[in-house]
Amino acid sequence: MAELEPGTLVDGRYRVISRLGSGGMADVFLAEDQQLGRKVALKLLHRRFAEDPGFVERFRREAQAAAGLQHPNVVSVYDRGSHDDTYYIVMEYLPGRTLKQVIREEAPLDPIRAIEITIQILKAARFAHRRGVIHRDLKPHNVMVEDDSDHIKVTDFGIARAGASDMTETGSIMGTAQYLSPEQAQGHAVSAPSDLYSVGVVLYELLTGRVPFDAESAVTIALKHVSEAPVPPSRLNPNVPPELEQIVLWTLNKNPADRPADADQLIAALEHAKATIVSGTRGQRTASFVAVGGAAGAVPAEAATGVPPPQAPRAAFVAAPPTEAPPPETPEPDRSPASSGGRGAWLWVLVAALLIGGGVAAYLLTRPKQVMVPIVVNEQQSLAIAKVTNAGLTPSVITEPNTDPPGTVVSQDPLGRAQADQGSTVRIVVSSGPGNASVPPVVEMSKPAAEKLIKKDGLTVGSTPTAYSATVAVGDIVRTDPGAGTSVPVGSDVTLFVSSGPAPVKVPSVVGDTESAAKSALAPLNVTITTSQQPSSQTPGTVTSQSMTGSVPAGSTINLVIAEAPPMVKVPTVTGDTAAAASKALKAAGFSVTQTSMTVTDQTEDGTVISQTPNAGRQAKKGATVTIVVGKFTAPTQTTSTPTTTTTTPTTTT
Repeated sequence: MAELEPGTLVDGRYRVISRLGSGGMADVFLAEDQQLGRKVALKLLHRRFAEDPGFVERFRREAQAAAGLQHPNVVSVYDRGSHDDTYYIVMEYLPGRTLKQVIREEAPLDPIRAIEITIQILKAARFAHRRGVIHRDLKPHNVMVEDDSDHIKVTDFGIARAGASDMTETGSIMGTAQYLSPEQAQGHAVSAPSDLYSVGVVLYELLTGRVPFDAESAVTIALKHVSEAPVPPSRLNPNVPPELEQIVLWTLNKNPADRPADADQLIAALEHAKATIVSGTRGQRTASFVAVGGAAGAVPAEAATGVPPPQAPRAAFVAAPPTEAPPPETPEPDRSPASSGGRGAWLWVLVAALLIGGGVAAYLLTRPKQVMVPIVVNEQQSLAIAKVTNAGLTPSVITEPNTDPPGTVVSQDPLGRAQADQGSTVRIVVSSGPGNASVPPVVEMSKPAAEKLIKKDGLTVGSTPTAYSATVAVGDIVRTDPGAGTSVPVGSDVTLFVSSGPAPVKVPSVVGDTESAAKSALAPLNVTITTSQQPSSQTPGTVTSQSMTGSVPAGSTINLVIAEAPPMVKVPTVTGDTAAAASKALKAAGFSVTQTSMTVTDQTEDGTVISQTPNAGRQAKKGATVTIVVGKFTAPTQTTSTPTTTTTTPTTTT
């Protein structure tokens, strides 16, 4: 069994929240898609199967088959991949109960409710069958029921047969024993009627609260499917209407050829039964059936008598026990006057016989011819009308909203293959499309609540992109496309735009502007403005710098630094100081220093400040530049010459 602790990140995308359940092949976990921010069901193959190529292929095919089944009654498959030496499938997460839980808590269900749930299962099966997919394991455990409605979705196509890629070998049994068809229990090939048998078991359980066949071992149950007749549902629940019981038993015939031909035919029969139950014109139970092959199967009495009951589906019933004929009565002697020798009584008998024979002959000559009603369900309207007309019947077309494409026949009355009087009317119900629904108002709702309401109104949630909003809280719905109140076909996608908060704003540079001009430029933006003062050589009152420019989150704080005039400071006296001491003193006073040099012949002036500008004692702006001139000693050049001897005669003044 695969174990994933809460918080585990699968394939870098799906974070596990909790375990939802476990099946024969895989465990199912509730997880959150980190990329799309939605909850999903993560199905992880048991590791003991991960090394079996057959199981891996079947698991892979589940994702491949189910991913192509996009239908309101089929669970969506989003992704597949591998994790920790095994494989996973990511599916739509459906909060609610399984149909098995509903049965345990509420069965037996009202017949109308049972019919409506069963029809939804059949629509999912029909959609799959048309694409070559046989489910093979239809059971209440694989049917999810939404919390606030009886809308259902079928899941788990793990052992489906897609096209010709049947991996089941003869003799193998796959599925759940209580819901197996007889041919599946024997390891034979399966087909659409095999799924319809399983649906019949589910309907039986909805109506009675129990399955038709049960035992301690799966093998015993399988044998019962093959050899035993089910107990009629009305014996377990007297409230089961006879017309609905007939349909249940029709689906549970042992021979696939004696069941409904396809989901359309079974849907049409259930819809007809529903209409009959609602109108209160329920039929009477009958025991006019004969057994074929003992308990293994049954056909209606018309198969033996040649006279079918009106609108009865083929092979719809299990044989009722034969009734004993009453003992023959012994006639008493006739003591009427005619018996004593008069011929009048015989004459009257002859006349009566002739009259009765003439009436029978007249009936036989004038009675309407019986013809077989063609199957037109799933045909286009024009072709259906032609088939009914060519059969000698009169078509009556009624259009109704339906999920099938417009112009498609979704039901008929009488059912196909039934016998009807030539010229009688065949009611053909044609789809006008899914009908329309109004997009509900969901603005400012949370995303989960909005999705639930959209689905409740018969629509589907498309993409959920983010959108900026200054008024709608993050994670709530900003708007929909189409907008609220728009009338769209049932099943249409509705795009939900989810708030990501206010839109970012673009802040321009206001450096060099005056303070008032800068504030005016930033005022229309959704930002907060603060200022601070700083002495600067720039014009006082102008912006020297700002904390943010470009695209910034809405509501950000932008700080503007405003220039102010520097204070006046007395220039200190630094002449005679060394260059280093002078520079230090000037900087301490708040001035900048530049230095130049001048050649001096006095060695004592070497390295000292000879002069400064501005002069010492003057007032200058703090931060202004003071230039100092530093002496650089250079020795004088020596000149060499020939000495001359001069004789001086001292002058003496007396």
